[in-house]
Amino acid sequence: MNFTRWSARLPGTQRRAAARTEHTVSPDRRGEGSVPAARAEQLTEDAPPALDVDELPVREVLDRVPALVALVHGPEHRVAYVNDAYRAAFGARPAGEPAREALPELDELGLLPLLDQVLRSAKPRTVKSRKVPSGRSYTFTCTPVDTSPEGQGGGVLVFATDVTDHAEAAERLRASERRQRETAVTLQRSLLPQELEEPDDLRIAATYQPGGTEAAVGGDWYDVITLGGGRTALVIGDVMGRGVRAAAVMGQLRTAVRAYARLDLPPHEVLQLLDGLATEIDANQIATCVYAVHDPNEGRLVYASAGHLPILVRDESGTVHRADEPTGPPLGTGGWLHASGSVPLGPGSTAVLYTDGLVERRDEDLDEGIASLERALAGASGTPQVICDRLVRSAGVTADHDDDVAVLVLQHPARTGPDGDLFRNAALELLGGVEAAPRARAFASGVLTSWRFPPDLHDLGVLAASELVANSLQHGTPPMRLRLRRTDRRLIIEVTDGDDHLPRRRRAEPADEAGRGIAIVATIASGWGSRRTPGGGKAVWCEFALPRGGN
Repeated sequence: MNFTRWSARLPGTQRRAAARTEHTVSPDRRGEGSVPAARAEQLTEDAPPALDVDELPVREVLDRVPALVALVHGPEHRVAYVNDAYRAAFGARPAGEPAREALPELDELGLLPLLDQVLRSAKPRTVKSRKVPSGRSYTFTCTPVDTSPEGQGGGVLVFATDVTDHAEAAERLRASERRQRETAVTLQRSLLPQELEEPDDLRIAATYQPGGTEAAVGGDWYDVITLGGGRTALVIGDVMGRGVRAAAVMGQLRTAVRAYARLDLPPHEVLQLLDGLATEIDANQIATCVYAVHDPNEGRLVYASAGHLPILVRDESGTVHRADEPTGPPLGTGGWLHASGSVPLGPGSTAVLYTDGLVERRDEDLDEGIASLERALAGASGTPQVICDRLVRSAGVTADHDDDVAVLVLQHPARTGPDGDLFRNAALELLGGVEAAPRARAFASGVLTSWRFPPDLHDLGVLAASELVANSLQHGTPPMRLRLRRTDRRLIIEVTDGDDHLPRRRRAEPADEAGRGIAIVATIASGWGSRRTPGGGKAVWCEFALPRGGN
């Protein structure tokens, strides 16, 4: 193909030829920086001229901006300009007037001090989502500008962006979160005990405070369970996580604890059962828990802990002890054998069980929080409720606290004088043999007579003691012991022996020579039960409610 003839037909060929004639290129530089003919034509004739932003009409641009724009100048912030969007939102504004009179909407929104600050500091400031009387919401940005031709005058450019849709969406989200929180709080409180059970030998108070409005409700819980025979179970726990799910898991665990407590198992066995249940409820959900049992006859608090914070006990002298060991992993981890420990809790002592919301702070080590609680407990006095409130206040827990808090305080009062006469104990060691039953009946009769029980209650108590001793003599092994205990509300009769086979109530056939003792006790007593003792063996007990007035 003849390229010379073909290129001669292109438009502008003659102009390019003339240009080459005027600007002769030396042979040794030919081709350097040259542009193909077709491309050169496009660059010179088809490309539009570049837009010069400096030559744009600024006022026309600002008038068409959908955002609100106002320009003020001077220390009184006199109005220099407002755009069409501003006038549409607030009406016409007179130029030259101070902003306090000419722009009352800025005064109502509290932006005039902000204008002063921007003018003094020469730094921009922004306030987010301010609602104007029309109901629209705007984000205002105030920027310092130079308003004088000589560059010596100061002004502020106010730029307001309509964020009504975003503000309404955020409010709907906040309302939804408030409803969810209220639902979780209602569920949480409904799952906690509405009234604490009142043991004979302990005085107990508890409190629960949900997290503040910016924090979801957690799974903290507590419970008090009377086990019978004068013994009391105390529980506190914390389900990890927040919201309705944590509260629901907490409710299931609390119900399970009450069911397992009725089996009267040692604390570590209760936690062992809870551990398996927590895994079944939700394999991804873990919880901490302390389960403790108080026996007034022993004067100790036997407990087991699954990753929970230590129990604090203040003795009668005011010294605070921390029950650190033993502690196992949280519930739901599986594969761990929990163990029970004990801490003294005699007359005059106070114990505190609590969740991490009381002592854990983001800027403080956990041990420091527990140490602070120990100091507060050492100086606290009064009723359990007073101590509970003082501990919460000393920890700085307020309505906007970032975590929920549960606290359980129990006291073992030191009773003296007439009050002490209502709490008595008596025990008899049984050596076995044919004389054991008559000795037990005579002992029970003498004790109940000295305690001035009415004749009907006296006779029922002697009969129950006789049947329990006879059952132990027939089915148990030494050592055997009969214990009688009275409180201000009940009479408790308990027999222990060395055999760990627990009795059960069964229907005796007419021809049976045995099987009626426990049935008789269950019929005449207010309640009865049995449990295995830590050293091996068992304890069988029954109790009778005392008439009002103590006798």
